[in-house]
Amino acid sequence: MTAKVTVEVVNRVAELAHLELTAEEIPGMVGDLNAILDYVAELNELDTTGVAPLVQISELAGAGGSAEVRADAIVPSLDRAAVMPEAPESDGRFFKVPKVIER
Repeated sequence: MTAKVTVEVVNRVAELAHLELTAEEIPGMVGDLNAILDYVAELNELDTTGVAPLVQISELAGAGGSAEVRADAIVPSLDRAAVMPEAPESDGRFFKVPKVIER
């Protein structure tokens, strides 16, 4: 296995993803990520000549009782005047939500 992902890369990705990895978890993460990249490299070596590109990963038949995809049409949204009074907190125009990410 050729090392593509380093400890520094794992630490940077963890920081960007707001993950707290312990010192014991980092070497395993390096190994796992390198194994994934090696597998992707192996898949890239496959001859896919003549294989049609996949447009959808699931069969539509039977999904929700219909094999048809709903039309992509513009429909009215919720009425702001009706929704805002139901919000726990709002400024009359937007919902106010508590901050969930500390950085």
